[in-house]
Parts: sequence; structure tokens; C-alpha cells
Amino acid sequence: MRKLIRCLVWCGHVLFIEIALADESIPAAENRGGVRAVAALFQEHCALCHGTDLQGATLGTALVGTELNHGDQVTNLINSISSGFAEKGMPAWGGVLDEQEIKGLALWIAEVRDNITMADFRLSQDIQVPSTILNSELHNLRLEVIAQGLDPLPYSIAPLANGDILLTEKMRGLRLIKADGTVGELITGTPRVYDDVPRANSLDWGLGRMLEVKPHPDYATNGWIYLHYTERCEDCNAFSREHQQPVSMNALVRGRIDRGEWVDEEIIYRAPFEFYTRGTDLAAGGRIAFDPDGYVFISVGDRGGAQDLRRPDGKMHRLHDDGRIPRDNPFANQANALPSIWSYGHRSPQGLEFNPKTAELWGSEHGPRGGDEVNLLLPGKNYGWPAFSLGQNYNGTEVNRGREALELELEDIEQPIVDLTPSPAISSFVIYEGHAFPEWSDDLIVSSLKAADLYRIRLRDNQVVTQEVLIDNLARIRDVEINAKGEILLLLAHTAGGKIVKLMPADPREIATRQ
Repeated sequence: MRKLIRCLVWCGHVLFIEIALADESIPAAENRGGVRAVAALFQEHCALCHGTDLQGATLGTALVGTELNHGDQVTNLINSISSGFAEKGMPAWGGVLDEQEIKGLALWIAEVRDNITMADFRLSQDIQVPSTILNSELHNLRLEVIAQGLDPLPYSIAPLANGDILLTEKMRGLRLIKADGTVGELITGTPRVYDDVPRANSLDWGLGRMLEVKPHPDYATNGWIYLHYTERCEDCNAFSREHQQPVSMNALVRGRIDRGEWVDEEIIYRAPFEFYTRGTDLAAGGRIAFDPDGYVFISVGDRGGAQDLRRPDGKMHRLHDDGRIPRDNPFANQANALPSIWSYGHRSPQGLEFNPKTAELWGSEHGPRGGDEVNLLLPGKNYGWPAFSLGQNYNGTEVNRGREALELELEDIEQPIVDLTPSPAISSFVIYEGHAFPEWSDDLIVSSLKAADLYRIRLRDNQVVTQEVLIDNLARIRDVEINAKGEILLLLAHTAGGKIVKLMPADPREIATRQ
């Protein structure tokens, strides 16, 4: 192993170095198909033919930097590894490696091909906003920075009709960005957030964070602004008192802004304190969506209860916009179930949008290793976590926790409409409508964190017909929204400070001619 590490240092393949070093301390039985062990497995069984750096060798073809004859999707790679190609001298590994090891190998090769590595979260990668015109299939684009110097961990933006932008920063709160890009002071009086827990591995593992901000659909007349956050408390339940540790859970409030102050606050959603937990807010969900009929939806990430209808986590919730529980919610009249639940079995929700044309609710979420999803969120349906996933546990085992105890079968689970494997760490998305990019009407514009890419996905009859990378390797894109002109705003996260950039047609006169 140490000779391998030394060789890879000379070649500059840092990914392999990290994998090899870390793998020495992980028992094979616990991590047979995990990312680090799989890299070592590749070196043991595959490197002779395909090269230690996947660039190919005398006996075999390159696996990176080229198209693969038999397909580069994870399912293609699994088939190729399992069955081999005897006529070309490649053995079938199906009888040598188990199913999860082969899946782990396929995922790892796909991750290396797409430059999506497990250890690189892209938070410290320099943000290079292109000044040149970007060419896409249907529109030519350009980017413009409209605000910078934000907190390194921003969470959401909400453009207003006058050009101003509401911004949330996870550990600071809510502020207003003026139309000219001026970063305003924090709005005072909003729910308290905390910054006392250090960031680990460039990620935030703390409790008590500000999440999404969203104006009410009738904001122009009622002034209501909704804030989704994780409410932290020190002594609100038995666990926090016994262990003298803070706990938290998602909450939703609405209020108004009056001369820089948060006023008229009303609680829209708060879970019973017994469900507040010590689990990190890193995957809290925290998105908000409205429909035209006066309902508001919120997403709550899993903290161990995604399959338990008595608990709020791992769920989508539906409420009247004033907080009342709708009588026609799918579990409103079911004993031992929270009446606000709309759907369940969710892992780490990242985006939430309602399509008024189709009256459908859509959501994006992180899978484990592999298996990021875009889902059509239907009432009362189970989306599988942690009993089923198209991805794989990080230790290389199958995602199947609780499956037998709950007597769940695959046919009980709603499958994703869009499967993004390997995982780009999908984040927020919008269903596009606007004057700026008319050829994208009804397409999903999807952002990502680890991949740092922006995608356009076209669906027809709930099938993917187009998937295009609009912007490649930009930055961690935490949120995406559409302003009044139909331009697309992107919220970028970076250790040196977040930014808001605007995506617009290459020729700004195009917008004026379409309005």
C-alpha cells in the first residue's frame, strides 16, 4: 500500500492518496464496498489493465477522458464489471466480487470520471465567474456578479418585484440585498440562530440555523414573509435536560419587515418539543413552497424517523398558509400519525417547488453515495429512506435499514423521476417560467454543491428527455431562483465569502423584445 501511495504522490492523484491512507484503519468486513476500500480493490484487480490512474495500460482501455464503448452510466458499468468481455480478455467479476462491491466499483469509476470525489466539497475552490458568453443548446448565456462578501454559508435567496433580494445566512440570519447589490444590515428580531459550533470538513454540523426565506404569493398586498429555521433549545425535553445538551427541530414562522425590523411574527409550524433531537441541522431540509390555493409546504430532513409517521423528520408537511392543518391531508384522520404530513421516507431534502400548471409538488434530495433524486411528491406516498435507495451506504453496504421490520417491498416505494448518479450533491431547483429564456419553459433548472454545476432537465410524461450542463464547475450553488425579468439568480457558497450571480441571455436586448 505504501508503494502505491508513493507512486500516486509522484503522479499527483491526491484522491487515491487519501483513499489509501484512510483505508488502512477500516476493517474490510465493515467497508468491503466503501469508497476507500473500493479504490484499493480497483488497484488490486483492475489497475494492471486500466492503469493506476484509470488512464489505460497495455492490456486495457482508459476509463477516464474518453467515451466508454458500453456506456458510462453506473448501470452500464455494473454490467460491464459483472459480465466482463471474454473476447477482449476482460474477466467476469460477478463470481469473484459480491453485488455491493461491484456497485461500489461502478460508483467510484463514475465519480472519478465526473470529478465528483467524496472528500472534495468545493468550498475552498476559487470562484471563477466566466466573463465570456456561455453556449448552451437553446440559449447563449452570460453571468454577472450582483452581490458578494456574503457569509461563507448562505442558504437561500428570494428576489422581490422591485429588484431587491432577501437573503438568509445560516449562522447570521436574514438580510436585504438592494437592487444595486448593496448588502444591507441584518434584519433585527428574527428567530435566533447560533454560530457557536465550529465547522468540520468545511461543512456546518451545528444546531440552530436559518434556512429558507420565501415571500407569500400575495406579498405585494399582505407583506408576509415566511422563514424556515431550526429552533434550538437547551431544556425543552427530557433528553436536553438529562444530557445538558441543546436540541433542535425545524420550525416555520411568518412576519413582516418594518424599517429593518422583523415584526408581527406568527408561528406557522412547530413540532412537539419531544421530537427535538441532538442530530445535526446539516441535512435539515428547510425549504418552503406555496401553491395557488393557500397552502404552504415545508421539507424536514431525516434524523432517524423518516419511516415513523409519529415523528416530523424525514417528511414533507402541508399546512394552510396561516398554520391550520388541512382536513384533506393524507394522514389527517389517522391515529399515530402527525396530521401535517404530506409524504414521508425522505433523507436530505434540498429543493421544493410547486408547479401551478400541473398542480404538482416536486422535490430534490441527497441520496447516500449515489442516488440523488428529483421526486414528484404525491400525497401519502413513501419515498423509501432508509429502507430503499438507488444509492449505496458509505461503507459499501446496501441501503436496507428497517426494511424487514416494516415489511416493506420495492413496490411500496415511489421511485425518483430523475436519478442523478454519481451524486452531484443536488441542491435547489426551479421550474422555469420567464421571458428571458423562453425555450426553457417548464424545464427544471437544477443546482449542485459538490459537482458545482448547473443543469437543465426536460421532462415529458415524467421521463427525462434532455439533461444538459448549463454551467460547469462554477462553485457550490446553494440556491437558484427566478427574478421578475425571468433572469436566473444563483447563490454561491465559498469559504472566502458567498456571492449572488445572475444568469441572463448573452444579448440583454432579447429580454426587452420578449416582454
